[in-house]
Amino acid sequence: MSTAQLYDTIGATYTVTRRTEPRIAAQIWAALGDARTILNVGAGTGSYEPSDRYVLAVEPSALMRSQRPPNAAPCLAGSADHLPFDDQTFDAAMAIASIHHWPDPIAGLREMKRVARRVVIFTHDTSEEGWLDRFWLIRDYLPEISNLLTGRPTATELADTIGGRLEPVPIPWNCADGFFEAHWRRPEAYLDESVRRGVSVWSRVGAEVEQRVVRNLRDDLTSGRWSDRNRDLADLEAAELGLRLLIA
Repeated sequence: MSTAQLYDTIGATYTVTRRTEPRIAAQIWAALGDARTILNVGAGTGSYEPSDRYVLAVEPSALMRSQRPPNAAPCLAGSADHLPFDDQTFDAAMAIASIHHWPDPIAGLREMKRVARRVVIFTHDTSEEGWLDRFWLIRDYLPEISNLLTGRPTATELADTIGGRLEPVPIPWNCADGFFEAHWRRPEAYLDESVRRGVSVWSRVGAEVEQRVVRNLRDDLTSGRWSDRNRDLADLEAAELGLRLLIA
């Protein structure tokens, strides 16, 4: 399934749970530096687009484009691996939590680097040893997520492609943006179907795996086993779960 097809399928309620998290936004906007013209690639509904600069968006899914608010940046239909712009058209190009869906992320990154002088990507890093154990939802309930990454370049490999660096992005415990890792201190949220529908992982692992995870997590929350396993999270204000900004 292509990215456009995926989000045309799952994206109908995307804006309900996927909103701009101000603390992450501040880090992204700082990484954009003094860029005044910005291309947002795989832009979705427009989260994290700075309002004080000129932004042009590119998004392959018609459903996602249709959910952009009236005051959002103009948005073209298109994909990362073929951007219809001249070299160095923009001061910066950004992509937020979308590169893992691109059919050819290396080609997409090279295109972004071609059309912009700076590139900022919000993504996750699976290059470190033991990354499967960083987040309890993967470690204890969803090891199948590793299958989704087979053959995909790591964040380190992506950074090396365009001479970039990786900057950690801590996830606040009350993160407003309901991406996959956002509810690390609020496990009950993963029992909410509306929360899960805003995260592509669940569609990709399949309904049988999803329901097993929900069932096992519900049982562990009821029995107190989840709290026993994760008592070290109770007082954390933010967690380092492998989210990164790739900056080049």
